[in-house]
Amino acid sequence: MLYYLSDYTEGAHPRILERLQESNLVSQPGYGEDCFCAAAREKIRAACRKPAADVYFLVGGTQCNAVTIASLLQRWEAVIAADTGHINVHEAGAVEFTGHKVIALPQQGGKLAAETVRDYCAGFYANETRDHMPFPGMVYVSQPTELGTLYSKAELEALHAVCGEYGLRLFVDGARLGYGLMSPDCDMTLPELCELCDVFYIGGTKVGALCGEALVFPKGDMPKHMATLVKQQGAMLAKGRLLGVQFDTLFTDDLYFKISRHAIELAMKLKAAFVEKGYPLFADSPTNQQFPILTKAQEEKLRQYAAFETWEPLPDGRKAVRFVTSWATREEDVDALIAVL
Repeated sequence: MLYYLSDYTEGAHPRILERLQESNLVSQPGYGEDCFCAAAREKIRAACRKPAADVYFLVGGTQCNAVTIASLLQRWEAVIAADTGHINVHEAGAVEFTGHKVIALPQQGGKLAAETVRDYCAGFYANETRDHMPFPGMVYVSQPTELGTLYSKAELEALHAVCGEYGLRLFVDGARLGYGLMSPDCDMTLPELCELCDVFYIGGTKVGALCGEALVFPKGDMPKHMATLVKQQGAMLAKGRLLGVQFDTLFTDDLYFKISRHAIELAMKLKAAFVEKGYPLFADSPTNQQFPILTKAQEEKLRQYAAFETWEPLPDGRKAVRFVTSWATREEDVDALIAVL
């Protein structure tokens, strides 16, 4: 069976496992105060070209999203997101559980447009009953989006400008950030991304790590008592070294970017095969998630050989499905799938 269900079905990159074994008996303080986390922070700052950036390691994306949003918003504030956004659809109400509403706005291709945000904010502040409503305090986007699409530099600049107009923070979910940055369609670098948002995270769970996300405050303005806030929400890992070793490894010799590029190259090969063989695409994704549309017969045939996810049933009986490549995908497995398309 060929597995294309997600980009975290395998364990971790072999070099990470080696480093974990090599460092296993080195005694270090807990809660992220170890030498491995310190080294990883410095390497991430260097990659971002932000020597004063604050970097905090958390275990997973949902914890990262919920903790970040709850820590930065006042109790009367809400977060704006695309209606397809991960925090609105696939996190079981984790943000609302912290007491902050997700304001879901219409999107196009998974992306939230600056004008959509501006129109909402203008309407909100023109409403005389706004004191009875949650105030927008943040805009959340993901790069890549849930549909594998990418915000261009110009689109993020426009969102950044709107956030400036209305005093909103811009938060970029980077659970798949490596795959976004290494896409041939991406027109911005990691340092450029740092200039366009207030906070973002570098996903490890989906890009070669056993687990972990690196939360980055490029301006060095992480909330006070961040460790306390994290612990209050049950998101603190006592053996923080586990995260430090992994990110120190990922940001040594550009490993994070090299393995991300590998996944993109194979995704583009698979995408070209879908198109060549006449499979329509539900979304035109330039990243590691691909969304072909299958007839019932095509789906039944492919499920004999490959594991993949149903994304959305369509009115005509066909289905949009999702195939995901990762750092661990082998070219021979992509060739095997193409052979049966």
